[in-house]
Amino acid sequence: MRASVTVRVPGSTANLGSGFDCVGIAIDRWIRVVARQTSDASVRIERGGALEGLGVPPERDLLYLGFVRACRTAGREPPGGLVLEASSDIPIARGLGSSAAAVVAGAVAARALCDLGLEDAALAALCADVEGHADNVAPSVWGGAMLVLETAGGELLFTPLEVHGSLVLIFAVPDFTLSTERARAALPSTVPHRTAVTAVARSAALVHGLAHAHPGLLALGLDDVLHVPHRRTLIRGYDEVTAAARGAGAYGATLSGSGSTIVALGSAASAPAVAAAMAQAWRAHRVTAATFHVTRPATGYEVA
Repeated sequence: MRASVTVRVPGSTANLGSGFDCVGIAIDRWIRVVARQTSDASVRIERGGALEGLGVPPERDLLYLGFVRACRTAGREPPGGLVLEASSDIPIARGLGSSAAAVVAGAVAARALCDLGLEDAALAALCADVEGHADNVAPSVWGGAMLVLETAGGELLFTPLEVHGSLVLIFAVPDFTLSTERARAALPSTVPHRTAVTAVARSAALVHGLAHAHPGLLALGLDDVLHVPHRRTLIRGYDEVTAAARGAGAYGATLSGSGSTIVALGSAASAPAVAAAMAQAWRAHRVTAATFHVTRPATGYEVA
């Protein structure tokens, strides 16, 4: 058992339009955690960066929940004395995988600190069970773009997807949040058969479009019919911001996760103009948005 470990885990953008609840891509925004054992019998979490304002008690913190679940999945109890020093530049409640990254960071820290015999697939499955979004968990574990499917037996199947090297992800992060619970509550319990058929076709278009940077397929794949139509009214200025992104040269734009962030896909040449156009469109709605772009998917977790 080690005295301390340091882990770094990327955030993610999931759904990407028609990849609803099954496609996620790791992004270059990270949570960093130093985990160390102490001689006392208490659990303490020290937070910095985007986590600084969180007032969640340790026993309810996703970081610690991931740590505990990893230990118990391996047949062990977590150490009684534990300090988790966590800092993150992943915006909270903005659809950028901050919750999944925290759970993964806790689980990875537990595996390294306590020498747990857990493979990555088992680690990802337990994190998805804790956090609820396997499409965010998978890229935080393996990096890159990931497809997540549930088998007939209820097991999760994690498969890497190809992202063409010319594609750039452009993000506009507004100054308001949207909880996953509220976004999930906006969804209907059923959809018409024709809508389901269209959704399946556009999901295939998204996967092929990502691999080949095909403008037409990306435009269709990013134009979701399952969840975005029911959530767009929760995002002030959604129609104008996505239209501005397309007008500035993006192949398409959609919600990152369930929002509030909007993500566009384009080329490196178009990225600055797309980012500026999205920010300007939101300013017209009295919303301040921070922008950034990712030229390639991030790698998975790191342990030192």
